[in-house]
Amino acid sequence: MDSLSTRIERLIRPGVRALRAYHVADAGDMIKLDAMENPNVWPGELEQAWLRALSDVHINRYPDAQSQELKDALRAFMDIPVSVDLMLGNGSDELIQILQLAVCGPGRKVLAPTPSFVMYEMIATAVGLEFIAVPLRDSFDLDVAAMCAAIEEHRPALVFLAWPNNPTGNLFDALALEAVIEASPGLVVIDEAYQPFSGQSWMSRIEQYDNLLVMRTLSKMGMAGLRLGVLAGRRAWLQEFEKIRLPYNINSLTQAGVIFVLKHQARIDQQIEQICAERERVAEALEAITGVQVYPSQTNFILFRIENADVVFDRLKQSGILVKNLSGAGTVLDDCLRVTIGLPQENDSFLLALEQAI
Repeated sequence: MDSLSTRIERLIRPGVRALRAYHVADAGDMIKLDAMENPNVWPGELEQAWLRALSDVHINRYPDAQSQELKDALRAFMDIPVSVDLMLGNGSDELIQILQLAVCGPGRKVLAPTPSFVMYEMIATAVGLEFIAVPLRDSFDLDVAAMCAAIEEHRPALVFLAWPNNPTGNLFDALALEAVIEASPGLVVIDEAYQPFSGQSWMSRIEQYDNLLVMRTLSKMGMAGLRLGVLAGRRAWLQEFEKIRLPYNINSLTQAGVIFVLKHQARIDQQIEQICAERERVAEALEAITGVQVYPSQTNFILFRIENADVVFDRLKQSGILVKNLSGAGTVLDDCLRVTIGLPQENDSFLLALEQAI
């Protein structure tokens, strides 16, 4: 009989064994500025109304398998053209997984500029696809020539473009994205997770390209706990992906909860405006600190470079502030930290702690 370790080695693919599970830091009682969440909670009267809406859900019954009422609400909220079809996922992560499962096969490849959202590569490895990384320029702009050359060489089945990009925060030039879409023999997925903070979208251009999909999430605008991702594209593509989507993947509480929240668009817009204003204030304050290099952001976070980032990160934690440490030996993100925009008082605490840590 094989030992447990031998059996694992025999049954689990080498690529999966080489992976490290996605790590979520335990914030404890620290100020949590590491996960790009909306820091605002709903006021008491709205929270009570939300709970009453959820109380009408019959949890002994399966949810609407097609989430039709929710799709209708999302279509209006996101201004999605009637001719464009929608598929929903348990967060964007599930949609990325469905897309990659749909195209995986011997010799198939996925391509993305890097650094970018880590799940593109993690899921590719998990499902057995080869991941092709195309480095961004030192300025974190898209290297169009390198992208098109890699597309020509590798003929990827999928290209992912985070727009704005995570973790760098910048919005790639639209003409550069056009060149990538037109050069791609496979599907191009524009991941608009941070669209609420940039105000820019490719949603209205889906019909212009027969290989374009647009992906959104509700996590960054204040519904991270409800786990809802949105994929928009031509019906012919989404009909194929629906064959892989697991039934009832969007639970009843998420459907009812999101429908309620979307009825209060004015409050969502108000929170986003406040976050964007705070982003500019925090960026200006960071730029005034000697030794801090701040990168432009069209998201709800700011990437900055600082000497001895590991030391500064640990000192911030000791001060009760949790940010994201992106620094790694020999990478383009060496000495980089990423801070989510929190409430004004949280941002003030971060700025004070950072000056003390330096």
